[in-house]
Amino acid sequence: MIKARAKKVLLVAPQTFPDQLLAGYKNVTHISAAGTIFPSIHALKPDVIFFDNAHVGADLERVLRRLQTNQFYKNIKIYLYKQSEQVTVDSLLKTLGVDHIIYKEDLQRATKSSATLTAINNVIDASLVRMLAGLSTT
Repeated sequence: MIKARAKKVLLVAPQTFPDQLLAGYKNVTHISAAGTIFPSIHALKPDVIFFDNAHVGADLERVLRRLQTNQFYKNIKIYLYKQSEQVTVDSLLKTLGVDHIIYKEDLQRATKSSATLTAINNVIDASLVRMLAGLSTT
């Protein structure tokens, strides 16, 4: 789900988190304590930091401001997972340096559309196999 394929991802979230957001990544470091964000950044030197808004909560603004003011963190992309859209809060988060916000309903919509595309591809594949099987018997 993350657009730019990064080599190192730091995930700040609880233990339960949508797996489809990080599909395809092998080097994901997961932390659940907000107090260990900056030591983990210095140890891992991630390309992307992925925050769960509900988990980080009130500390998010402080963390984003610190990331924005220090030049050491300037190349790190910041992604945020939220349950729902809030226009004023989301615009503040974008101003504070969040590169992309992913909503729960976007994930559900993406899952449904990918399931639909898979079903359509399966039908097309099955019809092509039947057609080729019919051609090979004649």
